[in-house]
Order: sequence, then structure tokens, then C-alpha cells
Amino acid sequence: MKKLFNGLSVKNFIGLTIAGIINAVGVTLFLSPLGLIDGGLSGTSIFLDKITPAYLVLSYFLIILNFPFYLLAHKKIGKTFIIYSLYAIAIYSAIAYILKDVVNYNYEINGSPIVGHDMLLGALFGGLLSGIGSGMTIRFGGALDGVEVMAVLFAKRLGMTVGSFVMAYNVLLYVICAVYFKSWEIPLYSVIAYFVGIKTVDFIVDGLDKAKAALIITDNMEDVAKTLSEEFKRGVTIMDAKGYYSNTEKHVLYVVVNRFEVAKLKKVLLMKDSKAFVSILDVSDTLGNQVKLGKVKTSK
Repeated sequence: MKKLFNGLSVKNFIGLTIAGIINAVGVTLFLSPLGLIDGGLSGTSIFLDKITPAYLVLSYFLIILNFPFYLLAHKKIGKTFIIYSLYAIAIYSAIAYILKDVVNYNYEINGSPIVGHDMLLGALFGGLLSGIGSGMTIRFGGALDGVEVMAVLFAKRLGMTVGSFVMAYNVLLYVICAVYFKSWEIPLYSVIAYFVGIKTVDFIVDGLDKAKAALIITDNMEDVAKTLSEEFKRGVTIMDAKGYYSNTEKHVLYVVVNRFEVAKLKKVLLMKDSKAFVSILDVSDTLGNQVKLGKVKTSK
């Protein structure tokens, strides 16, 4: 696919366009009509849209709240990431404006044009579409919500991790919504939408082939390593180690498999060395032929 200036990709912009449209559909046709609040700055924008005058619409808040944090954090997160993110947010905002403020449909009275006034269906499918849009944005090099960028800027100063900052922000947002609307119904349904969205983002970003790393301590190193290499058609790394209490030399095997191969891995170990110790860890990402989850020609 053709490259633009500074290494930007046409393919990425196409993907980000689709992502922004999907996210806008999820928010404007499912969440917002039912008063449900998304997480992060997107959720804050929905809340402000509900409580401010009619001329201050959702799409305005999406831009006003998100853009400043990306611009402030440009030195920490890189220009390419910022360009992709701001483009995706612009698409999201534009489509949200068209669907919510240009299309002639009374959301306040009719609710969602897809699920009506069904809060649970709105939360499930709104969260699903929002998660797909956000996950695709990450896959194509950007982010649709500036709350994590805000966390990058302020979490360390507050003595918090990025994850803790984001969680605290969302909890505070939902509590404020509950106090303002004098009801926990909307915030609790919003939590369902947020949970579905987070899980969908994980699925879109990691996919079905999310990697697992196995660390295997065995006294039958040669046989186990050979069998693993033959069965999974990928490299096995051998590392020397020493037991602290036994003071004996050990061998540690390192191999990467996908989630569907874990059961097969355990079966191989039981067959070749039932006394082997194995620790299986999640792998967030892999790079390089030696750790591809398909068949590769490699030897270690």
C-alpha cells in the first residue's frame, strides 16, 4: 500500500476511516439515544451533550476534549500516532454529527432506531460496536479516546499507573452521572457497555491467536525440545539455569504457542516428561520469524 509523507500509510487511513464510522454508529445509534455513557472522554462528551444547551452537541465535545491532550503529549507519543488518532477522532466526530444532528430522527422520544428503549441491548451492541471501532483504531496505529493520553501526562505525577488512572477516571465519571441523574440505572448499564467494549478491544487487537509463552524446566531437555519443535513447527529456545535449593544444573525451554495449542503443549509434556515444571504466560505482542504462530523454518 502506498506510503505518504513521514511514513504514513494510505491503508491505515482507510482502516481508521472505517473504525471512526463504526464507533460513531455504536455511540450515536445505541448508547447516546438511551442516555448510556461510554468510558473515557467519549463518555464525558456524551454526558456533557446531555446536560448542556442544544447547540453544544456531542461532536463538538469529542473534538474539544480530545484534541488538546494529544497535542500536549506529542513529544511522548510520537507524531505519527497523533496524526492517526486525530484523524480517527475527526471521522468519529463528523459521522456522529451527521447521525445525531443532521439526520431527521427524534432520539429523545424514539430512543435507539435499532433497539428502541431496550437498555440492555443498547448497552451490549453499543459497547460491541464502540469496542470494534476502538480496537480497529489501535490496530491501525492510533487511539479514539484521549483519556489514556491524559493518563500518560498526569498519572506519574499523581503516583498512579496508566491503568489505575483510566479506571479511576471512569469510576468518577459514572458516579457523577449517578448523582446528576439521581439514579444508578444508567451508570450500571453504562458499565455493561464499557465492559463489553473493553473485551471487544482486546479481541480485535489480540485476535484469536493471542500468544502464550511457555517456560519449561525439564531434565529431559533434548527429547522435549525435539518433540515441541516437530509438533508445533517453530523454534524452541534453550536456556541454562541452576536450581537454588538443589544446586543442580537445569535447562529451561522457551516456546511461544497460541491459546488453542496450550492443551496440546501440556499433553506433549506429560508424555515426554511428566515431572517437568511449566509456567504459561500471556504475550501481548510478537515480532520476528522465530515467534510467528504459523509454520516457520527456524532452529535454535
